[in-house]
Amino acid sequence: MNFQQSELTQQVAQIARDFAIKHIKPHLMEWDESQEFPVHIFKELGKLGMMGVIVPEAYGGTGLSYFEYNAIIQEISQVCGSIGLSVAAHNSLCTNHILTFGNEEQKKKYLPKLATAEHIGAWGLTEPNTGSDAGNMQTTAVRDGDSWILNGTKSWITHGKSGDIAVVVTRTGEPRAKNNSTVFVVERGTEGFKAGKKENKLGMRASETCEMIFDNCRISDANRLGEVGDGFKQAMKILDGGRLSIAALSVGIAKGAYNAALQYSKERHQFDQPISSFQGISFKLADMATEIAAADLLLLKACDMKERGEKVTLSGAMAKYYGSEVSVRVSTEAVQIFGGYGYTKDFPVEKFYRDSKLCTIGEGTSEIQKLVIAREILG
Repeated sequence: MNFQQSELTQQVAQIARDFAIKHIKPHLMEWDESQEFPVHIFKELGKLGMMGVIVPEAYGGTGLSYFEYNAIIQEISQVCGSIGLSVAAHNSLCTNHILTFGNEEQKKKYLPKLATAEHIGAWGLTEPNTGSDAGNMQTTAVRDGDSWILNGTKSWITHGKSGDIAVVVTRTGEPRAKNNSTVFVVERGTEGFKAGKKENKLGMRASETCEMIFDNCRISDANRLGEVGDGFKQAMKILDGGRLSIAALSVGIAKGAYNAALQYSKERHQFDQPISSFQGISFKLADMATEIAAADLLLLKACDMKERGEKVTLSGAMAKYYGSEVSVRVSTEAVQIFGGYGYTKDFPVEKFYRDSKLCTIGEGTSEIQKLVIAREILG
């Protein structure tokens, strides 16, 4: 594996970095306080090709690799985790699900508008009482001729209100039965499909999280993705790849917190010297830098395997698990280095601290990642 970033990856990273500093940084606390989901930002990112990163050019995307995708998520997340999270969810979940499991007609219909962010994507698996226990989901799809009738509620859905296109995993068999779920594409405006409660979150507040409610929502069988009964298998494969984007999000947040703490430690003086000269602070910074480097390498390995077409269940779970935990540890230490200032909203680390915790929960908790890792290594 070559650890040197390609010229293309460097160029893409620079474009993402410049965009984040110019268009996101000046407004991130305003959006955080008001929980505004800045749709216009994603439209602009769409124009730069960052909302269809891994979508082939034939379907309106940029057709880049997971290395460029990783760089984009990291650069944006070093400025704002909320925007990074939404870019990740749009690309890795909704859009990638259609790309991976859609037929040619579905790809041509949905991907061009998703890739340019003319349409924002949502992905619905989680429910109020079934998070990791997806085999017991209560959202059902019942066949009625050439149509399906959807009923139920999905919760904790990124873009659950603003998403124009939702990929929804439903139960089409008995609870806990084998091959009991099927996936559908549901368009906003379809009768019986509406948004529910918007969550008031600790962090990631500019990334919209809402319920999606289906009340006798009738959709055509043409909206079905893949075969009946393959929904859970599809979802697990999408999560395997999606975890790489959450690992990138985690590493980006960690780098943002670390860089802020490093700069502050050189500027803040106590006892007539910068606090970075004190061993208690310098050792914190050493640990932070080392853990970020390790998380970054795990992620690069997973990206390399993904590009080679290899199975990434184990490497993706490791990268996501370790990266998310590092993100929390690094942002916690960053607040500590800032001291009292770190606890205020006048400095950036309190937001990194709040945003980081979602990384250990979303797309499978740390506990679920350890379960996946254990199953893989034990065969």
